Amino acid sequence: MTTEAEAANRLMRLAKEIAKHNRLYHTLDTPEISDGDYDALVRENNALEAAFPHLVRDNSPNKAVGAAPAGHLSKVTHAKPMLSLDNAFADEDVADFVARVRRFLNLPEDEPVVLTAEPKIDGLSCSLRYENGVLVQAATRGDGQVGEDVTANVRTVGDIPVTLSPSRLREGLGVGMSAGGRGEIPAVFEIRGEIYMAKADFEALNAAQEAKGEKLFANPRNAAAGSLRQKDASITAARPLRFLAHGWGEVSALPGETQFDVIKAIESWGLPVDPRFIRTASVEETLAHYRMIEALRADLPFDIDGVVYKVDRLDWQARLGFVAKAPRWAIAHKFPAERAETTLEAIDIQVGRTGKLTPVGRLKPVTVGGVVVSNVTLHNRDEIARLGVSVGDRVVVQRAGDVIPQIVENLSRDEARAPFAFPDHCPECGSEAQAEEGEVDVRCTGGLVCPAQRVERLKHFVSRAALDIEGLGEKTIQEFFDLGWLHSPADIFRLKARRAEILARDGWQEKSVDNLLAAIEGKRTPDAARLLFALGIRHVGAVTARDLLKGFVTMPRLCDVATSETGADELIAIDGIGPAVVEALADFFHEPHNVAVWDDLLSEVSPPDYIVETRASSVSGKTIVFTGSLETMSRDEAKAQAEALGAKAAGSVSAKTDLVVAGPGASSKLKKAAELGIAVIDEAAWAEIVKAAG
Repeated sequence: MTTEAEAANRLMRLAKEIAKHNRLYHTLDTPEISDGDYDALVRENNALEAAFPHLVRDNSPNKAVGAAPAGHLSKVTHAKPMLSLDNAFADEDVADFVARVRRFLNLPEDEPVVLTAEPKIDGLSCSLRYENGVLVQAATRGDGQVGEDVTANVRTVGDIPVTLSPSRLREGLGVGMSAGGRGEIPAVFEIRGEIYMAKADFEALNAAQEAKGEKLFANPRNAAAGSLRQKDASITAARPLRFLAHGWGEVSALPGETQFDVIKAIESWGLPVDPRFIRTASVEETLAHYRMIEALRADLPFDIDGVVYKVDRLDWQARLGFVAKAPRWAIAHKFPAERAETTLEAIDIQVGRTGKLTPVGRLKPVTVGGVVVSNVTLHNRDEIARLGVSVGDRVVVQRAGDVIPQIVENLSRDEARAPFAFPDHCPECGSEAQAEEGEVDVRCTGGLVCPAQRVERLKHFVSRAALDIEGLGEKTIQEFFDLGWLHSPADIFRLKARRAEILARDGWQEKSVDNLLAAIEGKRTPDAARLLFALGIRHVGAVTARDLLKGFVTMPRLCDVATSETGADELIAIDGIGPAVVEALADFFHEPHNVAVWDDLLSEVSPPDYIVETRASSVSGKTIVFTGSLETMSRDEAKAQAEALGAKAAGSVSAKTDLVVAGPGASSKLKKAAELGIAVIDEAAWAEIVKAAG
């Protein structure tokens, strides 16, 4: 039996976790969990809120839609909110939905509840605002209230007409138009639907990305979202985006009295509508359509994750209204996670950039949800033990949403097979492989002498977040590494001696070679913190690298401190540096080959002293906490602004905090600030402080 205290604690954690995954999915297009796992979190939250209604918080996931937009695109406030949908996971849930509609409307038993049913496309929600039949604005959903302006980008999508065609209005669908009657387009009409990328187009796009040595997209939805949110509309125009309409927002008049008729009118104006969009007159008919779409799922040209049902009569929709973030008159019937049986033929160990040994299961290829699966991640040695898998076992594989396929069940637990022996030495370099105390991950201790880590660390070294050397992508790093030209970061700066050899390689021209070498030369005086982060030292991320260099100014000084007898005390005295970082630095400099790489690199580059220039401001010397969703800048940008103004940016609110800058979605930190009597301002007020400081 869950106690009230346990429920309160779990609800708080669920709110944070669901908000995190909303941001990863809706704003960053980088989901970390499957749709099924996300839905399980939401169901757990809903069950606890139902059992303890007095514990429902202002930041309840039930009150949130999507995630606040963040990035370079300007913001658009929706005239009518773009809401989410409640979910059904079983046939009984659909029957309950219809029963709730009947009870709410007090309908007689013989009155049919007619629904519309259509596939739920896994795309990016978009609202198209037409005024007098002309597209004037397009916006993403964002958090349901505020989205991103993608008008210029949407104009490049071939499925979306810039001008609606009134001549195509279907006969008999002109009901309710006040602007001039039958056949005319309403003065204002917002059409809502999904921007998506077809499976075949997605595969072709990724093949092109791979050929250019550029980053691959994880799935069609991520590709569509990333393509639509481009700052340069010409990039969007080059991507194969499509659109399907399924609803509307603000309208001056409606061309029909039912959901079906209005959608068909929208289709007649030139917007695509899914051909499987139908009316159903009973629960049985509705579920039969669901089964039909589920059977077609693998063969559809786009990804779907369920079927959406809506009450057909618009007057009934108006009476039913809304609850929290969703309408009472609609529900999404989600598909179960896709599964299949196959044989585990081998378990390979891959070594990552940081030395982590990751077991990968090699399967007898099997089709799961229209995708051929031959590899699955087994995460770590604890997961292998939990599943009890050995080579030769029959296993159940699940492909749920956008994540890497995984083994969810071992069907051969009772069969006698030798257990898999997780290696205690790195399969790439033979160095010892160990797990730090309290961790499940096993890591190679070989560092930069390990071939697997070496190439991955080189890729990290030149990546955008590190030294950001344009033209030196992952494919090129791998090519030069295989040729024996690159063994350490310093070798990158010696590539100028290989100009003729590079030019002789396929795909290289004089201009591209010269551009690459110029980009490399331009990094000979790199930012010291970025250079330190680029080395890939365990636990030394971008923020930690800045903290270390702020404390020690130069990389040689950091090395001297880290290798001195009193170094641990000096390091731990730096704000933000903990025991894990101290130990990681000690381990790094303990290895002679790492010191050799370090010294070799510093013989090729000359990072200037890392001095954070500050200017006097009203917040100089104060401690500031940023919380909530910042809309005009990233959290790192905000912290950098604070540091430039002579302030300290902290991660949590305490008695030492002087000021809290709160964006939308701020909750626990805002409450703590109120309890401590700490001043709170919004993002606009913070911008004024920055502006005043010049």
